Amino acid sequence: MATGGGGVPYIGSRISLISKSEIRYEGTLYTINTQESTVALQHVRSFGTEGRRQDGPQIAPSAEVYEYIIFRGSDIKDLHVLNAQPEGEVMPAQAAAPPQQQQQPQQQ
Repeated sequence: MATGGGGVPYIGSRISLISKSEIRYEGTLYTINTQESTVALQHVRSFGTEGRRQDGPQIAPSAEVYEYIIFRGSDIKDLHVLNAQPEGEVMPAQAAAPPQQQQQPQQQ
């Protein structure tokens, strides 16, 4: 198990996350804030709903790469590790918090 970034497992790993709105995101795990129940991903792409949404319109993928997205734990339906960061490899600047102005993109 990777423990870069101050001992938090999987920091720096590639993550796939599905929101409660059925939108899939992929990014690098930047930080987990247990007090605020948030997960921050870095260099994030949105792949849209990919046919998961049963009610309402499907959301198309986006070509935009977001520098950071902060997800509330209550907005996460599923999360899994795609590629764990190799042991001993440490991501730079993991102690710094991600910028607060970039929250999860508007979901429909």
